[in-house]
Amino acid sequence: MNYNAATLHYFETAAAAGVLAGSDVYRGTAGDRRHGTWVQFDVRVTAGTIREARFLAFACPHTIAVSAWLAEQAVGTAPRACLPESVQELSDRFAVPLPKRGRLLVVEDAWVAALGKVLQR
Repeated sequence: MNYNAATLHYFETAAAAGVLAGSDVYRGTAGDRRHGTWVQFDVRVTAGTIREARFLAFACPHTIAVSAWLAEQAVGTAPRACLPESVQELSDRFAVPLPKRGRLLVVEDAWVAALGKVLQR
């Protein structure tokens, strides 16, 4: 399969891969490995700002790339229980083929689960 430059970059580097721990860390997960897509986000929030974000994913390169990009983009922003771009915009940015677009909903669900916990505290 051919991947665009953004997908290749974020998949190959995945700089935000990993986990965070601590009382100021919030975790959200979605998906199921048995079904081929599982994503976890950990976000560290202090003073109303996302200070760090990490992800783990069992998924295709597109899903990993989008998760890595999302974790990177979140740092320094205020927590919001929604993606910074729509699923369609992310699909366009990373050239996600139509049959894989549903996997971006797993990314969205994991992100909303993590940030929803921040906003409920």
